[in-house]
Amino acid sequence: MEDCDPRVIEVRTITGESTSVSVPTHSTTIEDLKLLLKQSFLPASNSPNFHLFFKGVKLRLQSRISAHLIKRGEFLVLVPFTKKDPSRTQNYEQYETSSTCLNNSSISKFADSVWSNVMQDLSYLRATQDNATLTTQKVGTFSPGDRTETVGRDFSLGDTKETVAGTSSSCSFEAKRKRDFDFDNRMGLPYDHILSTFQFRGKDVLEDHNREVFVKVLKSVSCLSAPGFELCLLLRKANFCCGAMGVGPKDGSSCLCPEWLKMTMKAFAFLNIFSAFLHLQQKKITTTHLEEALNQLGKSGIKLSMKDIEHLSILCPKVVRFSENEMDEASLGDTLVIINCPTQQKDQVDDNPKKARKRLCVPKIVSALKRRETAFKTNMLRAVQSFVSKYGVEMITEFSLEDLLLLMKDHGTAASGSEAKRTRRSWAASSSDSDPIKCRETNPLLPMEMVEHLRKGVGSRGQMVHVEDVEARKATYVEIPNQLSENMRCALKSIGITKLYSHQAESIQSSLAGKNFVVATMTSSGKSLCYNLTVLEVLSQNLSTCALYLFPTKALAQDQLRALLDMTKGFDASLNIGIYDGDTSQKDRTWLRDNARLLITNPDMLHISILPHHERFRRILSNLRFVVIDEAHAYKGAFGCHTALIIRRLRRLCSHVYGSDPSFVFSTATSANPLEHCMELANLRTLELIQNDGSPSARKLFILWNPIACPNASSMDASESTVENANFRHSSPIFNVSCLLAEMVQHGLRCIAFCKSRKLCEVVLSYTREILQDTAPHLVDSICAYRAGYVAVDRRRIERDFFDGKLCGIAATNALELGIDVGHIDVTLHLGFPGSIASLWQQAGRAGRRERSSLAVYVAFEGPLDQYFMNHPKKLFGSPIECCHIDAQNRQVLEQHLVCAAHEHPLSLLYDEKYFGSGLSGALLSLKTRGYLSSDQSFDSSAKVWNYMGHEKMPTHSVSIRAIENVRYEVIDQRKDEVLEEIEESKAFFQVYEGAVYMHQGKTYLVKKLDLSNKTAICEEADLKYYTRTRDYTDVHVNGGDIAYPVRVSNIQLSKTTAKANTCKVTTNWFGFYRIWRGSNQIFDTVELSLPSYSYNSQAVWIPVPQSVKAAVNKKNFDFRGGLHAASHAVLNVVPLRIICNLSDMAPECPNPHDSRYYPERILLYDQHPGGIGVSVQVQPLFTELLIAALQLLTSCYCSGDAGCPNCVQSFACHEYNEVLHKDAAIMIIKGVLDAEKSYFGDSSGFSQVDVADEHFQSV
Repeated sequence: MEDCDPRVIEVRTITGESTSVSVPTHSTTIEDLKLLLKQSFLPASNSPNFHLFFKGVKLRLQSRISAHLIKRGEFLVLVPFTKKDPSRTQNYEQYETSSTCLNNSSISKFADSVWSNVMQDLSYLRATQDNATLTTQKVGTFSPGDRTETVGRDFSLGDTKETVAGTSSSCSFEAKRKRDFDFDNRMGLPYDHILSTFQFRGKDVLEDHNREVFVKVLKSVSCLSAPGFELCLLLRKANFCCGAMGVGPKDGSSCLCPEWLKMTMKAFAFLNIFSAFLHLQQKKITTTHLEEALNQLGKSGIKLSMKDIEHLSILCPKVVRFSENEMDEASLGDTLVIINCPTQQKDQVDDNPKKARKRLCVPKIVSALKRRETAFKTNMLRAVQSFVSKYGVEMITEFSLEDLLLLMKDHGTAASGSEAKRTRRSWAASSSDSDPIKCRETNPLLPMEMVEHLRKGVGSRGQMVHVEDVEARKATYVEIPNQLSENMRCALKSIGITKLYSHQAESIQSSLAGKNFVVATMTSSGKSLCYNLTVLEVLSQNLSTCALYLFPTKALAQDQLRALLDMTKGFDASLNIGIYDGDTSQKDRTWLRDNARLLITNPDMLHISILPHHERFRRILSNLRFVVIDEAHAYKGAFGCHTALIIRRLRRLCSHVYGSDPSFVFSTATSANPLEHCMELANLRTLELIQNDGSPSARKLFILWNPIACPNASSMDASESTVENANFRHSSPIFNVSCLLAEMVQHGLRCIAFCKSRKLCEVVLSYTREILQDTAPHLVDSICAYRAGYVAVDRRRIERDFFDGKLCGIAATNALELGIDVGHIDVTLHLGFPGSIASLWQQAGRAGRRERSSLAVYVAFEGPLDQYFMNHPKKLFGSPIECCHIDAQNRQVLEQHLVCAAHEHPLSLLYDEKYFGSGLSGALLSLKTRGYLSSDQSFDSSAKVWNYMGHEKMPTHSVSIRAIENVRYEVIDQRKDEVLEEIEESKAFFQVYEGAVYMHQGKTYLVKKLDLSNKTAICEEADLKYYTRTRDYTDVHVNGGDIAYPVRVSNIQLSKTTAKANTCKVTTNWFGFYRIWRGSNQIFDTVELSLPSYSYNSQAVWIPVPQSVKAAVNKKNFDFRGGLHAASHAVLNVVPLRIICNLSDMAPECPNPHDSRYYPERILLYDQHPGGIGVSVQVQPLFTELLIAALQLLTSCYCSGDAGCPNCVQSFACHEYNEVLHKDAAIMIIKGVLDAEKSYFGDSSGFSQVDVADEHFQSV
């Protein structure tokens, strides 16, 4: 009876599509399954014939499904084929790329090759059947079927024994012409068959045989049909707008295309195929070749002219271009570049071996033909849609070519006629025309004066979309408290301070009274003095007292050391201040342990060195009076959770072992909950909040700068952008911020340009130096880059030079976001949204210190998040600062640190619960069961002492508190034999690989060799006019994530959700890279790579999306992938409502917009921290509640557009910059999943809010 139950069978295609079909396995045959697939699965419906394979074996039609042991996670593969026509021969031409002459080969040899490729594909699919996504290999342009069947389609262009290289034919063309084309059931033009029939033996461009082939093909082209289908797109548009009534063809046909449009499609089909015809002869497309071919076609009744070809370049300049420059062809990818060539120069172009076209195999040529066809039809359809939206659908049959050209000129849906003519003259604009308005002056300007200067200069194209005026604030001064000694007063005078800000005086009073306090004031408000004054006062009075300073970064520690040494120059007492971090030598470490009284370190060293070896620090810990934690807002999420438990371990040792009870002092900025956050960070019962800021703040102007707001701005996407160099530069955010940085430096304004990645820093620096080389050469060396990865000596030198004024401008990552003192800054530039409102204000706060006015410029990328803020400035400037969250009770992290704590000193439930919370008892029992702890059984539970008994000698080494990687790659300059940079393993292959263009301080290097065993990359400095970009993808493979819906078990019933929390592996694969021209952002070469993947284990929580929901979304013509992406974002956005965590702790599964592989049908979130930190596990039982909250969030947000807004589906943490989002699809998906949950559990309790949200959605 078990076999009679319905069973879900998964079926996939080689191209990545998949479906699941429910069938009764007892009696169902493979033939029954194929019939079912034809009704429900589009790839099956579109393929007249197909086979089903299982583990590489073709399944017989009459075999029963029950006879095949298809386990969970395994699947069938659908492979289309075409039946052989017995009347036709079995030979097929296979092109060879080793010579200009193509050789014959039998179909059996070719079929063997194809069959081998298919079997490799099937083998690969088997090997990756547990993965959530599929990576498929291409098998040319042919569909393999049964070995006894022809590889091809149900049509023929003639006997394929005819050669293509000019050798003798085995039969006459007259015999072949009796067999006409058969276009039934075709999926686009049969390019592979067309190319196989060409002959190359006559002197004419199109001799009789080839002309007849073109005539047959062009007679079949008579409609703007959907790529791959026989449906007229105009008729489909009319039906979609008017339903069954209204517009329709007057002659009852299935096509609405006017005659001029049919002729346009013929012209494109001719040009597309003719380009391949010339390519096979290694010839270029010239106007002379075209005119000659069109004249010969005219003899056979095909009336096309050069005017028709020119129209193509106007209608779709991304696909067809005219040019005077033969080099443009290499930089424009698939674009058909027609070279203006007089007749007398034709032979010079064709016969020059240096300029001959690169040989390509036929499958690659065919792929390019198909891509161009799809791009051209898509562009034409967009133009028609623009016309319909302007004039109404009733005019769809009336518009003319002239109407379309005028519309395109008005709305910019394609290049204007004048642009096409200009393109024919010369595609590449001269450098003098390509750059924005350049300023060559170097006169000093104030920040406020710079605004108007920019408006008239580089911003004259309308990029300045908003200017926010942040008003100045006056200082509130108070006298220096009497409690401070004369020694301290002298120290203050030595640094120019005679009065204090009100919040500084308040801090001193609290500190001297022995209180714990947090100073939460604006950036540059003098927070360091709030704790330095009191600490130095107490240490100078009591010569045994010690203090511990914790900073989140080494740079901040160095900065604070300089400030302390300046203040204490005249002190009599020996304070012995020093830094104890990873850069400290062993000799200095020993001296500091024995002598230091003010020890500056970071949480990492406290965790891995000081606490495990606390006996060596006995003197310091016994006399510890102050623990100062600066930049407390940096301790959030996973890092904050770890730091909170490290501080608890410190407090526990001080109390239990050394009898000290230090006071805690925090300083923080840009946080909405400083008091609650700091109390949780150190587990303090009392904490005083000081937030009345007495410091002055000068006026700040905040400019929103939108590069795409200027005319002719175009897409930044490298694969889509084919605009002229001038337009690219005007619309490029990177080039815009480089121009702004150059302007600031030229006019004497000290500036930091904040960039979101290391590579962006280098690119901005390089562009800025190029600009300055032209406008102010003497300033080229006054700018540099500052980012992670540089060796410590270089970082310290840059900090010092910037502070001393040797440098005027820096392109930096967020490494300079925290409060490092680099002197006065006039301007901050922000390339893209930094990830949070808090970070944006923190960065902008670096400028305007010392009561001088300042300027901030936020330069937007094209992504929906940046563009949302450009269009809604009030949302940016009116949004509150985010809260900082940590969860010190996170079970997984708690257990890790309890093991470390037990190693440092035995644990006791009676004495340690106040430090580690109510979860201590359960965690201790769990660690005992797992073999980490032991206890004396003679005592009751509260009196037990728990000792460490694990296998690791130093358990702290296995607990990474912020995923710092130990494995790094060294980048070495081969000529100088010096290390330029150290790159973490997870980031290395994005920057260095053989052939990569690596950038360091604005200089370009070519990577010559990547040594994987020694972890080194050898490079040489080179003047390169291109850059490289990796081709990669990241997959999340869920262990045990193959079950669509689980069996009912008790714990699922309790949690009322089918969502599962599993371990997962996050893997990044690199499979190639692009070479891209710097001037135009055009890809001119694609290179394959073979690099090891990088992966880490983590935890994920996920829920499957039923196939019925996917079908409903697709029926609405919504983007299903965009819906899954948006739904994951929406759920992530509501997680902090129920779980104490930071948004950065988790990441959604984000589809790569350029990745066409299979995308798992699920809503998934995963822990971003390697190993996981347990957030996914906490989310799992609440997943249904989170889905309901996410649905309410989406339906209550009235934003317009598929991409939503930051309040609903856009996420600051999106790895794909919020591309591929569809809000309405997300609503359908979440509601569909909730309906499935309701049906699964058989009752509606807990789901009532879904109906409310659904009613709200329907009303919207």
